[in-house]
Amino acid sequence: MVIEIDFSSDEAIYMQVKNQIIMGIATSRLREGDTLPSVRQLAETIGINMHTVNKAYALLRQEGFVTIDRRRGTVISVDVNKIKAMEELKQNLMVVLARGRCRNVGREEVHQLIDEIFDEYQRDR
Repeated sequence: MVIEIDFSSDEAIYMQVKNQIIMGIATSRLREGDTLPSVRQLAETIGINMHTVNKAYALLRQEGFVTIDRRRGTVISVDVNKIKAMEELKQNLMVVLARGRCRNVGREEVHQLIDEIFDEYQRDR
């Protein structure tokens, strides 16, 4: 698993770690049952504080993307509750679409962008 941190980004480092792991799951680079590196290992590999990795892992656990197993460590374990997932997606999309609307992004542009993203995921699988 390769995580690249943009230290000049306005996005918090723990969010970059979390989001890249989610993208890894979405593109099947990380699969159900895969074990993530330990907090210490990942922190050393990417050159960040262990607490930052711990925060990212804790959020992934809260959001249902991983479980913590005392023997195996942090394991990809995606919550398959579709109704819950759809509600979370709806809430996130509402904010993103509102931002786009404020910048005059139209319905067709949004649809085109979503199609491009879905096509990209299909190529990665």
